[in-house]
Amino acid sequence: MYDSMVATKAEFHLYIFAFDDTVHDFFKNKYVKNNITVVSLSELEDPELLKVKPTRSAGEYCWTSTSSVILYAIEKFQLPSCTYIDADLYFYSNPNILIEEMGYKSILLTEHRFTKDYLDKLENGIYCVQFMTFKNNEQGLKALRWWREACLDWCYARSEDGKFGDQKYLDDWLIKFEGVHVLQHLGGGVAPWNVQQYSFFKDQHLVEGVVNKNDQNFTLVFFHFHSLKFYTNGTVWISNYPTSTSAHALIYQPYVQALIHKQKELTTILPQKDTMGIIVNDTFLLRYRWTLVLYLYWMDLKMAAKYILGMQLKKRYENFNLYPQEHFNKN
Repeated sequence: MYDSMVATKAEFHLYIFAFDDTVHDFFKNKYVKNNITVVSLSELEDPELLKVKPTRSAGEYCWTSTSSVILYAIEKFQLPSCTYIDADLYFYSNPNILIEEMGYKSILLTEHRFTKDYLDKLENGIYCVQFMTFKNNEQGLKALRWWREACLDWCYARSEDGKFGDQKYLDDWLIKFEGVHVLQHLGGGVAPWNVQQYSFFKDQHLVEGVVNKNDQNFTLVFFHFHSLKFYTNGTVWISNYPTSTSAHALIYQPYVQALIHKQKELTTILPQKDTMGIIVNDTFLLRYRWTLVLYLYWMDLKMAAKYILGMQLKKRYENFNLYPQEHFNKN
């Protein structure tokens, strides 16, 4: 992610909140950059966070801490504004255009923009906590502090009483708070759950997108590589959503290549560490392969009569998106 931001020639300072000692030591002592500041978990955690920590899983605690991370960065480093970005984003062009779009507004939200087949996922939230900007002013801080208190009170990986994690709280912010802007640039927020709506092509060094239903063009700014996984048997699961040929070639393949290259670089610095976050237990892919086939066929039967003969089954099964690492070494 950091390398991709540098490649766009964007001016930025990255504040990394390290939730374990290995990450903190790496950025503090082994990967020192002038535009990176690393913050340890002990520096971030206050009594309120520590109080709820035992009640949350590791993932839920990360979600609980998101608003606190942003607030800490703004207050500790006296920032005029702060943009939160997920670590699994990759930038293809300068993201400043997204922040500039908000103009005089104080808060920037990005929608999930779910493809119609996945509208049931709206129970997870209209907006995605992936790329959010808060200005250091009354409007920005009011919403940010409200969000922090809400997440301290309840932030779990389940749907309950109109809540889900940290992001379902954002659904009514256009009404609840002043100064909220919803990103309009289609190049910000492209992700596995909406990529089916677009086709992509290369224009010199930029990746350009086209909306399939109306031929609207846009420049890809970032892609959110949600759920991409590396397994110990040498395979890569790129997505649990269908992907197009153009997205695979221009988005997924270069990203996985970059990850493999970065892993080799980091292995020389951290030889005893798993620098890829590899999932050791990969038996799920074999154990549930036929379960997946039967599930997809059942869903097809439920969706429409034309699926009764399984006409779409082969295509959907191919979209299981599991590839050997060698696949990504192809030119």
